[in-house]
Amino acid sequence: MAKNSYTYALGRRKSATARVRLSSGKGAMTVNGKPAAEYFADSKHQLNKLQQPFTLLDLNDKYDVSAVVSGGGHEGQVEAIRLGISKALAIVNEDLKSTLKRADLLSRDSREKERKKFGLKGARKQRQFTKR
Repeated sequence: MAKNSYTYALGRRKSATARVRLSSGKGAMTVNGKPAAEYFADSKHQLNKLQQPFTLLDLNDKYDVSAVVSGGGHEGQVEAIRLGISKALAIVNEDLKSTLKRADLLSRDSREKERKKFGLKGARKQRQFTKR
């Protein structure tokens, strides 16, 4: 990659959308202008999830990640960013695609919240049934 050039990818999960920029660097990760550790309140689980594509491919500290994420909660946002990173890595090097695919990092989790229907108390919950 040339200086100041980046690879862009979009990641989505539930109602979270992440726009990810991947550029060559020293492994810095920023989310919405803040360092990832600060944004996700030093949650080890979530920070490990973000590093998953890099650890799988032994590319730690090779790329800088800049993500702009909106919607959803922290867990959905982390998974959206992870998908964006994986997609960007697959664009940078086509050979990595099969490895990422086998680790199930390139597939979008399509499960969304089901909408509430009229006449019901929730998406599927109904009024209590009384026989007599």
